[in-house]
Amino acid sequence: MQISTETNFSGVAENHPWSAQFTVLGYADGAISTLPHQFFRDWLDQEPQSGHFYIGRGSCFGVGSLVKYDSGQQSLCVGRYVAGGSRLSFILNGQHEMRTVSTFMLSILGGDLKNSPPPQYPDTVIKNDVWIGDEAMVLGGSVIENGCVIGARSLLPPNFRSEPYGIYAGSPARLIRYRFTEKVRAALLELAWWEMPLEWVRNNNAMFLEDLCADEAKALLVINILKSSRQQWEAEHGGVAD
Repeated sequence: MQISTETNFSGVAENHPWSAQFTVLGYADGAISTLPHQFFRDWLDQEPQSGHFYIGRGSCFGVGSLVKYDSGQQSLCVGRYVAGGSRLSFILNGQHEMRTVSTFMLSILGGDLKNSPPPQYPDTVIKNDVWIGDEAMVLGGSVIENGCVIGARSLLPPNFRSEPYGIYAGSPARLIRYRFTEKVRAALLELAWWEMPLEWVRNNNAMFLEDLCADEAKALLVINILKSSRQQWEAEHGGVAD
């Protein structure tokens, strides 16, 4: 099992107050990410021996959540500032071949029996600033775009694709509405605040408390202030550092 994260990873915070429930990943800038214990599972409900997982800083999954691997071909990539609820399920594959006589995995019965290799979904990707409600299920090959909200107990079917800043719910999940107007969404994607160091977020924290839904003109003004702050930071620091 290959688990990777950002270059400023500083180690597992074994003495963190949440360490009884989570593996807490620490970062040099003071950020954390959390993974519930027994998060990685295979079809035997054991720790998988293969597969890939990446997580960005500031991303957390709730107690009882799991990601299921059944081969080394599967990957789950999680961006920054992803807020995952409790008891989430990420089923990265789990497919059976349906184009042959039987869907059954005859090879598990032994005696030189064979079955066709199971089909594989593409990588599953959760981008940045995503909120996933409790008990949602995400099937393999899904891509959740920046700024999305996924409602509690939603089912994201295989190869699901979202729009940035969309709110999705249901089984199967469908677009309910967007979080912001089209102009505000475009401005936020251009800002890409999640690319900035945590120190920059701290310095601009007051702007993160502003309501971006009540008045579009005011929302665009807030985002423009943040854009100017980002440009100033990059000029002073020679770009965006980890």
